[in-house]
Amino acid sequence: QVTLVESGGGLVQAGGSLRLSCAASGRAFSSDFMGWFRQAPGKEREFVARINWSAGTTYNADSVKGRFTISRDNAKNTMYLQMNSLKAEDTAVYYCAAGVRSTWKYWGQGTQVTVSS
Repeated sequence: QVTLVESGGGLVQAGGSLRLSCAASGRAFSSDFMGWFRQAPGKEREFVARINWSAGTTYNADSVKGRFTISRDNAKNTMYLQMNSLKAEDTAVYYCAAGVRSTWKYWGQGTQVTVSS
């Protein structure tokens, strides 16, 4: 079983920055990729960004390109999401996830990000 724990959420003014962290633990953690999703009130969960765990290649949703950066520290089994130039529409619960092959298999409990305008 793999456990994912997010941290770093909070309240920030529009234009500000936050950095989310996702620490992975569990027996023989060996996901192929990890990523971030978010869910705003009344909306479906949407993809934000993903990173290949070994190669480090990344992919961002168009809505966050140029503002959010995903990264990872393999030694710490930790993934990050640096969020800059935050907008009110970025307000959501952010979830980290880990995948094996082509399936998102493990999910964190979520961390709230609120951007005030």
